[in-house]
This record gives sequence, C-alpha cells and structure tokens, in this order.
Amino acid sequence: MITNMLRGATALCLALTSLTFPSPTTATTTTTTTTRVPVPDVLPLEDAVGRLPVVEEDRTGYTRDSFKHWNTGLDAADGCDTRDEVLLAEAVQEPAVAAGCKLSGGKWDSYYDGVEVGEADDLGIDHMVPLAEAWESGAGTWDAERREAYANDQGAAASLVAVTARTIRSKADQDPATWMPPLPEAHCRYIGEWAATKLRWGLAADQTEAEALKVYAEACETTVVHYSPAP
Repeated sequence: MITNMLRGATALCLALTSLTFPSPTTATTTTTTTTRVPVPDVLPLEDAVGRLPVVEEDRTGYTRDSFKHWNTGLDAADGCDTRDEVLLAEAVQEPAVAAGCKLSGGKWDSYYDGVEVGEADDLGIDHMVPLAEAWESGAGTWDAERREAYANDQGAAASLVAVTARTIRSKADQDPATWMPPLPEAHCRYIGEWAATKLRWGLAADQTEAEALKVYAEACETTVVHYSPAP
C-alpha cells in the first residue's frame, strides 16, 4: 500500500527561505564503471516558468477517454486504484480501509481552499495540469500508454492532489490565466506545482498562460521548484 513517505520522496518542494542550489551532477573518474543516479532539477520558480516552451495549443481530437484512469495504482495487489492510493497518501489522519479499498474516517487538508475534510467521498483527485490542457500542450502526440502513465502519475506528489470536489469542478480544464485556487495563500505553491508538472512531462504553455505564469512567478520570488522528468 502506498505511503506518505513513498510519495513524499519525490514531492515538489516549496521553499520560503533562501536555498543554495546544487550544481549539475558530474561524473567521477574512477577505474570502474559507475552508475549515474538521476537527481531532481532544483530552480527558482521564475526560471522554471522560463523553461516552458511557448506554443499555440490545439485541442483537436481530445476526449477524456484518451487518458485511461484510474488504473490499479502503484500496488496492483492492494485492491486500491490510483485514486484511493492518493487519498491514503495525502491523509493527515489515516482512514480505515475495508474490503474493496472502501475508506472511512480519516482527515485531509484541501490546500486549494484551506478546508479540512473528514470524508473521502467529499474529495476529488485533481490532475494538477488537467487532461485537456495536457492534450493541447503536447500529450496529443503521445501513445495511449504514456497518456495512461500521465493520468495516474504518482511519481511526483504534485501531479495528483486530493482537494475538495467543488474546487475541481470550479477549475475544470482551465490554466492559471483564468483560474487560481480560491485561497490566496495557495497561489505560489499552485504555480510551482503547475510549472513542475509541465516540466516533468515536457508540456508547453500558450502565450496567455505563459504571461500569467510570469506575473505570478515575480510575486513568488522565494518559491523553489523541484522536478524530475517522467520516465
């Protein structure tokens, strides 16, 4: 069963104090062959936003069914699908788990609106970058297997987030140019997670989106983004 520690190990991090950024990994010369271990890129939010290619988006051919979800998750034997595993990972008070991965009790903090939630059924799992937005930003050229991997991505904690269902309905498929979390204190974190998700999956931004991201990045000068490219 998925744990908070497992997802936390690959989490996108937000820093509220200054950090020293690591230099790029370099190979060490030895007499034996060494394995290079990938490490997350770490950069200020403004630089992360600047790395996003700006292109015209195209939603032609998009259907939600193009992204298979929810699948069996990280542990196919635990009886929980990706949605359930995210709920278990993000619970601040662990729920009881009955047969068929039926969750009861527990508590969650919905960071979009600052609401504490005590019932799993009151939560939704938001794709940080909505499926339609991903499609028009580059996923439309992917094969079905990669789109499924995107839609069920638990390799980075920011890709999928448990928040109140009403905020997900409000957001729908909008990007930060037209929608932001209702809680102002969440804005810097949200922009950081949006940029990190797009960088992780090699997605682009359109001109209006890019301009909005730059404005928020200037206001969130202490926000730091960690991301690793998706496999």
